[in-house]
Amino acid sequence: MRTTLAIAATSQLAAEAGAAIARAGGNAVDAAIAAMLVSINTEPGVCSLACGGYMTIRRPQDDRPVTLDGYVAAPGLGAVPDGMQRQSTDVRLEYGGGVTTTVGPDSVGLPGGIALFGAASERYGKLPWRELFAPAIDAVRRGFPLPQASYDYLIYSGTPIFGRSADGFAALHDERGHLRSAGETIHVPHLADSLARIAAHGPDDFYTGAIGHAITDYIGAGGGRLSQADMAAYEIIGRTSLEIDCASPSGEQWAIATNPPPAVGGVVLAAMLKMMNRRPIERWDDDTFRYLLAVQQAALTYRAAHLDLSDRIDADAQRLLDLAERCAPATLLESGSTCHTSAVDSDGLACALTVSSGYGAGDMPPGTGIWLNNCLGELELNKRGLDIGPPGKRLPSNMAPTVAHSDRGTTLAIGSPGASRITTATLQALVNYIRLGMPLAEAIGHPRAHVEFGADGVTAACEPGLPVGSVSMGLRHFDSLSMYFGGVGAASWSPTDGFAVAADPRRTGGTWSGP
Repeated sequence: MRTTLAIAATSQLAAEAGAAIARAGGNAVDAAIAAMLVSINTEPGVCSLACGGYMTIRRPQDDRPVTLDGYVAAPGLGAVPDGMQRQSTDVRLEYGGGVTTTVGPDSVGLPGGIALFGAASERYGKLPWRELFAPAIDAVRRGFPLPQASYDYLIYSGTPIFGRSADGFAALHDERGHLRSAGETIHVPHLADSLARIAAHGPDDFYTGAIGHAITDYIGAGGGRLSQADMAAYEIIGRTSLEIDCASPSGEQWAIATNPPPAVGGVVLAAMLKMMNRRPIERWDDDTFRYLLAVQQAALTYRAAHLDLSDRIDADAQRLLDLAERCAPATLLESGSTCHTSAVDSDGLACALTVSSGYGAGDMPPGTGIWLNNCLGELELNKRGLDIGPPGKRLPSNMAPTVAHSDRGTTLAIGSPGASRITTATLQALVNYIRLGMPLAEAIGHPRAHVEFGADGVTAACEPGLPVGSVSMGLRHFDSLSMYFGGVGAASWSPTDGFAVAADPRRTGGTWSGP
């Protein structure tokens, strides 16, 4: 029996994977997993199978939404042989105005993505695990067009990062050694076989089976710390989602659920929503826009000062939420490449799924076709560096996959990629949709701003069309909508209006809805 659902993904290819699963009788969780498997395996440089992430899920029969934590964790349970020199290299890229990232075997964190998909499928899905992989296997085996977003990143990283392995370099470059252009067909050696093996043998094969051994043998030989002991010990953690209340202009009451601590993205998003809730908003006029920038500056400043290196994250996060509830942004001031998929179905099931593999380690264990993550070396987020803490500790994350439900029966799933812009992009889309009553596509396509902290002080990056005339802080103007400001994807279902779905015009996303 076909399932009626809507899905927003990072590409039309991924959205069509979700559609195929819906036609086969899968629910929103099944569709989101299948779409994400296509995304991470057909967007080289943006993400990979060795990723980690979170899924926030709301079922009508449950009292509270749940967030499954499958993020990347610190390795180190295995012993590094005496005399083995650890391997990591700092790479400076001009991508995004300039970024330094650490690559190599020692930058690879313990990936939780496959375990996350497996746990979500087992607990919330309807279709067999094997069926969820079919669209990704087919796309990879046939070859897929290089996405524009991948190309825009690989221009900078194709050689210094993704040229580190023979199979990886061959997949992305032609016989003359030139990076393939956007739209050219990409064939990643061995990747379809790895996907088929995981589909047939289950998630455990990625950790303790042949694929897991290929990954850890490669990393161990290169001086990295990720071992079979780490892979065997990985577990998905289920947490009650962080919830915030909000009201629309018509009086519709919303409960918004997002990623709880120890991740910091959901906490920052919740704090900004709480501050925005304390002010009447009718339009994006000068006063509202200045307040938005003050809210961003306050929450992001608190994050840098108190959350990024916190050893008591629950208490520090709660203090931020308490301050956001009762303090003006000025008072509060005194006190980190991603894929996202959103899906809802007509049974009221909603899920938001966000995963990342950092900027990529560039390393690909021979015979696997799997690019490894460099989440330990993603210096924007992991400010502790390669030695983040005890084995198993989850790395810091900006991700904020979010679901919401109103007292009139509307269900929404929403989220975004975009490193430090994840929370500000999701905030503005939610304010536009819930507080200002914009249709979903308009709410996502509306111009955005993001507060930045640099050597020259605090500035606001702004897309055209915002009321910036009375802003006192420095401005960095963009000529058009830019993928720098994230790539929000959202899907909603209402008992009166049916489905609405939208992908961000800033990126080449894809959507689908129907039976």
